[in-house]
Amino acid sequence: MRMVDVIQKKRNGKTLTKEEIEFFINGYTAGDIPDYQASALMMAVYFNGMESNETAMLTQAMVDSGETIDLSAIEGHKVDKHSTGGVGDKTTFIVGPLVASVGVPVAKMSGRGLGHTGGTLDKLESIKGFNIEMTKDKFINNVNTHKLAVAGQTGNLAPADKKLYALRDVTATVDSIPLIAGSIMSKKLASGADSIVLDVKTGSGAFMKELEDSKALAREMVNIGNNLGRNTVAVISDMNQPLGFEVGNANEVREACEVLQGKKVEDLRLLSLELASHMTVLAGVFSDFDSAYKTLEQNLENGKAFEAFRSLVSAQGGDVGVIDDLSKLPQSKYHVEVAAEKDGYVTAIDAESVGVAAMYLGAGRATKDDQINHGVGITLNKKVGDPVKKGEALVTLHSDDESPQDSIKKINEAYTLSEESPGKHKLIYDVIN
Repeated sequence: MRMVDVIQKKRNGKTLTKEEIEFFINGYTAGDIPDYQASALMMAVYFNGMESNETAMLTQAMVDSGETIDLSAIEGHKVDKHSTGGVGDKTTFIVGPLVASVGVPVAKMSGRGLGHTGGTLDKLESIKGFNIEMTKDKFINNVNTHKLAVAGQTGNLAPADKKLYALRDVTATVDSIPLIAGSIMSKKLASGADSIVLDVKTGSGAFMKELEDSKALAREMVNIGNNLGRNTVAVISDMNQPLGFEVGNANEVREACEVLQGKKVEDLRLLSLELASHMTVLAGVFSDFDSAYKTLEQNLENGKAFEAFRSLVSAQGGDVGVIDDLSKLPQSKYHVEVAAEKDGYVTAIDAESVGVAAMYLGAGRATKDDQINHGVGITLNKKVGDPVKKGEALVTLHSDDESPQDSIKKINEAYTLSEESPGKHKLIYDVIN
């Protein structure tokens, strides 16, 4: 088999076979196929797409290119959640404990990555002593004992994806739905869960800005999961404004804890319940979504979900006193208000601009070597639909700089005010299963 023939076949819009896809993935991972030929194939896929079964075969080949995590020693049906990323997205800290509170095991492998704020692991490390490094045996024991553990990714998961993503990033082939779906799902499948719930974001702060593109990506990922033997559900959720009121690291942990203790942060609470309900139905604990939702909502009110989070923190070396008294979380030196320049209603908040403002404060990483400042971040005082008077604070910047001008400028760019109310803001657009 020759790589030039595989490229030509896809260039001509034909469907690749399992053998051709495996030949490419194995050869490229081993270094036998050069970047220029891999680039040519990626561009052919970008223009001609892939059939659903073709994308599934590509994903499986990427899974098989490295190690897979064996979670068979964990008792019960293991369900994982993945978000395509957004601003203020701290649902993992609520969803995991919710699902664990009804006895469903959540074995969460997370990364750090680049972004507006730190990843899940960085946020958890806002809690003094919280340890995300552990042996496989301890990880499995924690899940069996507490039904919940969160750890850094270990092993060489889907190395083909790492090589291909780096290549796509410099060849303008990142935004190809089959390639995005294969990239995300290869890592999820290698992580060992029995079923997967996907939170696919759409809007200004999402990777996919347009709703139809988000739906197409969700359908592709659900097809991959189901084709490869994992029951998969995708929820399409809004990211045209940040989720909840907090953006940062410690302040996102704080807000998640408040929701776990019964605070009604409407969008964050509703989305967390939605995702957790689908997860527990896939695990077979509930026969239908409505009964799952009702029980999980009760577990927010009665404290069972918060107790599951306390167990997670304690089991991984964290100081439980920090989440019992949230004032002990890291805090910034200054709290700078950004005021509205006129009366009106908030009609739009560009979530990406808010995220960039948080990164300027030090809440995220521009490069992989940047250090996270856990105490800085942003509190949104006004969200879409809220009335505002001239001089009222739109946001509060939590900063170690007394005058964070770059962040102030970004916030002013992010908010749009008008004389008329925009009406109710939609949170969940669709569920694909």
